[in-house]
Amino acid sequence: MKLKLFSLILLFTGTLAFAQQNSDEALLKKAKEIHENIITIDTHADININNFTEDRNYTMDLGNQVTLPKMEAGGLDVAWFIVYTGQDELTDEAFTDAYENAMSKFDAIHKLVEDFAPEQIGLATNSQEVRKLVSEGKKVAMIGVENGYSIGLDVENVEKFYNLGARYMSLSHQGHSQLSDSNTGEENDEWLHNGLSNLGKEVIAEMNRLGMMIDVSHPSKKAIKQMFELSKAPLIASHSSARELCNHSRNLDDELLMLFKEHGGVVQTVAFSAYVNTEKDKAFSEASEKVYEEKAAEMNFEILPRDTVRAMSNTERNTYYADYQKVRNAASPDIELLKEEIEPVGVSDFVDHIDYMVDLIGIEHVGISSDFDGGGGIDGWEDASETLNITKELVKRGYTEEEIAKLWGENLLRVMDEVDTVAAELQKA
Repeated sequence: MKLKLFSLILLFTGTLAFAQQNSDEALLKKAKEIHENIITIDTHADININNFTEDRNYTMDLGNQVTLPKMEAGGLDVAWFIVYTGQDELTDEAFTDAYENAMSKFDAIHKLVEDFAPEQIGLATNSQEVRKLVSEGKKVAMIGVENGYSIGLDVENVEKFYNLGARYMSLSHQGHSQLSDSNTGEENDEWLHNGLSNLGKEVIAEMNRLGMMIDVSHPSKKAIKQMFELSKAPLIASHSSARELCNHSRNLDDELLMLFKEHGGVVQTVAFSAYVNTEKDKAFSEASEKVYEEKAAEMNFEILPRDTVRAMSNTERNTYYADYQKVRNAASPDIELLKEEIEPVGVSDFVDHIDYMVDLIGIEHVGISSDFDGGGGIDGWEDASETLNITKELVKRGYTEEEIAKLWGENLLRVMDEVDTVAAELQKA
C-alpha cells in the first residue's frame, strides 16, 4: 500500500512538473513572437566616449550593458544614447567644459552610426525614421540630453543640440543647474530657483518651438509642475518610476503621474534597482559591495565614494567607470552565488511599477527604460541581451500584444509625433 501511494505521489509530481514545463515553454514562445512583432525602445542608455573608437566600439561585445551584439541578442530595436554632463559650478569656465563634454558625446554617437556601423545601426530623429530603420533590419540610435547645464547661458545651443539629433533634454541632474532646481534639493530643502529659472522658462519655449521633448526625470517637483504649465507639448519622464511603490525623490508621486495623464505624456519606467525597491536594493547592494571590494583588491583597483567620483572631470569619471566595470564583470560569478542567499531587485519588482502606473494613468502613458551604463539594471534585465525577459513578464501578467507594443515604444513614438506637430504649428505662427 505504501509503495503504491509513493508511486502515485511520484506520478502526480511528475505530471505537475511536466505541465509547468509546458506552460513555461508556451509563455516563452508567445513572448518571443510578440517581441519580434513590435518595436522595442529603451529611452535611456548612458555612453562612455572611450567606447566609440576604431579599436573599441559598439560593434564589439564589450563589457558594458549596451552594445550592438547585446541589442541583437535581446531583441532591443532602439536605444536612446545619452549626452550626459555632470553638474558643476555655474561659471563661464565650467559652462565651457560642460558644452565641450556634450559635443564629444554627440561626436561619439555620430561616429558609431556614420563610420563604425552604418550597415547595422542608423540615427533616427522622428518616428518615421525609427520605423524605416527597423523595417530595414537595422538597430536604431536616438539621442537624449541629460542635464541642460551643458547649454550654458546660450539658448541658441538648444537648436545646435537639436540639429545634432537631440530629441529630448532634461533641465537638471544631480544638483541645481542654471535652468532648473533638481530633485536632490529635497534632501535638505535647499533650492536655487524655487522651480525653473527665467532662462529655464526660455529653454522650455525653445524646445517646444524646435520639437524637442522635455524630460522631467531629474528636476524638482515644483519645476516639473511649472514645465507642465508652460509647455504647449506633452512631456516625458525618460527614466522614472512610481514614488508610491518606492519613496525616492527620483520617482514621481501620484500628483505628478496624473499630470501625464492630463497632458498626454509618457513615463518611461526605469529599471534602476534603488528606484524600484530601495529596501531590497540596499540589502543586496551592501552584500554585493563586500564582494566587489574583495575583487577590487585582487585587481589593485580602489572603489571610491560616489561624491569623489562626482567631483572628477568627465574624462576621469569615464576612465574610472570603465575600470570599475571590469571589476564588476570579474566578480559576476560571486554575485550570482550571492543571489541564492539574498534576493535582488528583479523583473517582477520592475513590472510592479508598470502595473501601478497603468492602473493609475492608463496604458497610453507608460513606457520602459533601463538607465544601462548609468547605474541601471535589475536581476533578469542586467543588460540589453536580456530584454526579452521584460516582455515575458508582461505576457505572464496578461498584457496583450497591442498593450505590450504601447509600453515598449508606441506610446513614446506617439508623443514624439505630438511634439513635432506642436513645433510645426509654432513655427508657422
